[in-house]
Amino acid sequence: MPLSLSTKLRLSQIAKAGCVVAALSAGFATSAFAQETPKARMSLAEQMIQDMKDGKLAPPGADDHVVQELIIKRNIPITYRYINTLMNTPNAFGPGVACTTCHNSNDPSKSYRGLDLSTCKGMNEGSTEKPKRAVFTPGKDGKRDILVRRLRNNRMPLGQSFDNPTYTANHMLVKNWIDDGAKNDDNFAKNVQPLFKTPNSFGPETPACTSCHMSNQEPPSFHELNLSTHAGILLGADSVAKGVDKATKVIVPGNSSLSFVWQHLSEDRMPPGISPSEPRDHPNTTILNAWIKQGAKCD
Repeated sequence: MPLSLSTKLRLSQIAKAGCVVAALSAGFATSAFAQETPKARMSLAEQMIQDMKDGKLAPPGADDHVVQELIIKRNIPITYRYINTLMNTPNAFGPGVACTTCHNSNDPSKSYRGLDLSTCKGMNEGSTEKPKRAVFTPGKDGKRDILVRRLRNNRMPLGQSFDNPTYTANHMLVKNWIDDGAKNDDNFAKNVQPLFKTPNSFGPETPACTSCHMSNQEPPSFHELNLSTHAGILLGADSVAKGVDKATKVIVPGNSSLSFVWQHLSEDRMPPGISPSEPRDHPNTTILNAWIKQGAKCD
């Protein structure tokens, strides 16, 4: 059927409008490319100088400030050669022996957890002692995974010796409560909640958990974490800073291994015996995590 004159005119207008949109899009893309290209062509040194001129460098303060500004923000590729050096060097992550002193083989009779940190393959394989598990996920932030969190997270309550047992009856009450669903029941009220409120529950000469974590306000409560009530425990940490919906969950009902409360009660920070006053974000820990996020490549 032949098109009417008005229809032809309308189609012509639509076509012209489409050309204009396409031209504008092309122009925008060209403009954006023109703006990005000089930056992309800059050397790393030139980028840093430009960032200094633009006031984009963060002020000094953190212990890993230099690493953040020179390496992390600019996504400098981390080589396994450097990671291997860290694993074999005493004091690499704070005062203590080299990681490979204790973790140098996948044979659990010769190396703790059958974890071999002396090779790239061993690091990627993880611990071989049952239950076998990886210690990080290549390509992802490793802060919550076993390797990095053991370098960052202090055992609670603070200041305990690594040789204080972590599988006491009290520890197991908390673990089993979490694995059973972290319910607000008689078991919690009679057996679990009092542990958080009583000194020496999880180690000799240690304060009650609620002496540091008693409300969702900081100060006085560290990380806005309230361990004095079931609702507070399930709410989690930093609910004011991040918002209730984004609070950091410290309990994963049914899974103690993923629950921060259990991790902090049962895991010692590495190297063994390191003081809790040592910075958690050691520059080399930051670099190790960057290598993991970049894919934990072996070349």
